[in-house]
Amino acid sequence: MKKYIVFSVLSLFMMVSHAQIDRSKQPKPGPAPEINLQEPQRFELNNGLKVMVVENHKLPRVSMTLTIDNPPILQGDKAGVSDLTSTLLGKGSKSISKDDFNEEVDFLGANISFTDQSASASCLSKYFPRILELMADAALNPNFTQEELDKEKDRIITGIKSQEKDVSAIADRVQLALAYGKNHPFGEITTEETVNNVTLVDVQKHYRDYFVPANAYLVIIGDVDFETTKELVTTSFTPWSKAVPPSFNYSKPTDAQYTQINFVDVPNAVQSEVVVQNITNLKMKDEDYLDALLANRILGGGSQARLFKNLREDKGYTYGSYSGIRANKYSPMRFSASAQVRNMVTDSSVVEILKEIDNIISQPVTEEELTNAKAKYAGNFVMALENPSTIANYALSIETEGLSKDFYKTYLERIEAVTAEDVQKAAKKYFSTSNARVVVTGKGSEVLENLEKVDFNGKKVPVLFYDKYAGKTDKPDYDAAIPEGVTAEAILKKYIAAIGGQDKLEGVESYAMTAEAEMQGMKLELELKKTSKDQFMQDIKVMGNSMQKQVLDGDNGYMVSQGQRKDLSEEEIERIKEESAAFPELNYLAAGNISLEGVETVGDKKAYKLKITDKKSALYDMETGLKLQEVSVEEMQGQQMNNTVTLDDYQEVSGIKFPFKLTQTMGPQSFEFVVKEIKVNEGVSASDFE
Repeated sequence: MKKYIVFSVLSLFMMVSHAQIDRSKQPKPGPAPEINLQEPQRFELNNGLKVMVVENHKLPRVSMTLTIDNPPILQGDKAGVSDLTSTLLGKGSKSISKDDFNEEVDFLGANISFTDQSASASCLSKYFPRILELMADAALNPNFTQEELDKEKDRIITGIKSQEKDVSAIADRVQLALAYGKNHPFGEITTEETVNNVTLVDVQKHYRDYFVPANAYLVIIGDVDFETTKELVTTSFTPWSKAVPPSFNYSKPTDAQYTQINFVDVPNAVQSEVVVQNITNLKMKDEDYLDALLANRILGGGSQARLFKNLREDKGYTYGSYSGIRANKYSPMRFSASAQVRNMVTDSSVVEILKEIDNIISQPVTEEELTNAKAKYAGNFVMALENPSTIANYALSIETEGLSKDFYKTYLERIEAVTAEDVQKAAKKYFSTSNARVVVTGKGSEVLENLEKVDFNGKKVPVLFYDKYAGKTDKPDYDAAIPEGVTAEAILKKYIAAIGGQDKLEGVESYAMTAEAEMQGMKLELELKKTSKDQFMQDIKVMGNSMQKQVLDGDNGYMVSQGQRKDLSEEEIERIKEESAAFPELNYLAAGNISLEGVETVGDKKAYKLKITDKKSALYDMETGLKLQEVSVEEMQGQQMNNTVTLDDYQEVSGIKFPFKLTQTMGPQSFEFVVKEIKVNEGVSASDFE
């Protein structure tokens, strides 16, 4: 009976309490929670190395990070020396070979990595003394050799060459060079020539000059004892000679005099890279630092931000649009708002990004936007506190950025105190549409005409032209005349002759090809088989497992995608029949309905563009006659996108030239298939098309 009375009273109390709550009003936020951060224990060596130790005995693991807080380094005509120094560090030491070093680290289940300005390691706590010793030995006694330098130079140069036609790589390079200037550490360009300028002596000098303890901080976190750690660090790092890095001056980045579009023509681009950028002078110790972070988050900090909602959700121009603001105590940095967009909406995207920046400058943000942005920062901050490394990183930032001792203890309180007025002031200070540099990298023949018509706030935005290395250049000429007498038929015949001749091609009854590509570290395999009897089989495998397969046998066919099979429609069958021909140019020639559209540039080559169908075109080298590219229009998620296949590295098989490199690009996705084998009139059977 007593229990029943208690429950009744509780129920009545809850009903009364519920009646007193006005649920039409949002509850007021409570006070920001007090943040108690564990202070690292510190000591300093005579050579200047500052050490911070955070004991955390929850797990038997230790992580250590050595950071050298030097100003940015200008490499000049030896750009690439810092990358080479980074890759050569950690390849053993003067006392242990590279193979023995790597074998021991692997055996202990540890990780050790280096750059020219840092080193880091992680391991089980029982191996901490040895891993610390190995890291210090490799850092202080590097074994730089000519053999390893030559290998790394070849690797870097191969990477540079692979980016020659990479639109994103070109865009990033030009954006930085135009923002900071090519005589600034953040804007200088690494080329094959500058890498080849670097000698072993240069690497050794770069290491001696900049890998020094004057601005060095060693942070150790985990299952360690402070006194033991102090003894181990003192033993391992005392031999590090006391030194300070050399000082030098470099150009100070400045904004454009007026808002302008800087256009870079990349003829193989299937979408445009657009960035609106300006220079800022933001430092972490600035009073409006958090205001600027919140302004950036509301503008372009994620899927709930204005840029994303406008350009993706509302307009459907892109997969995503974002912005970023950077703080640096040594140099002015850049604010940027960017998107990868379809060619046909390049000009519209420029206008919309400028509009969103202008809106956040001229009008206060809403309370809902501000509340959401604060919640996101607060949530990330609290979650980060669960990681022991956070405490050490915060302590390092306080040391290196000149922050107040309570910077992180009062972080949530200061975030909560930011007002809509504060955000607008920060936006006015750090974002610009009056001195903005709009860098557009894309296919000029498709986007430039409309781009030159861009009008913002009643003023036409002028377009200036730059090459792929941020050098000023003339406006591209897209009206190259077609030589007299050149026809679609003549171009097709030249191509057929270039790869082997009509008789040779007509003698091909079947061919089989295998190729491989890399996708996010995984191997992508392509198997392709065709016959002269409208038979086609294409199988794409990821890590050996079939992900998508298409099969055509005459008038019937099917597709298997991730284990799900469906029969092909009549439209799909007709489309694949076009692809099933070993050499479709023979069919184009016989049909006689292919038209010559003009001349375009593919990479650094001039090419004739033939219209195959309303949704497909092909481009042929004006000089050699070889096919350089195929472009088709595909429907994806309700949007039309170009599917571009670039053909390169032609090699002869059975008297016929085939491309051995196929780069397929669709939207932001790009795969480079390298052909492993081609068989002509062999390797194909009827069972392949069942």
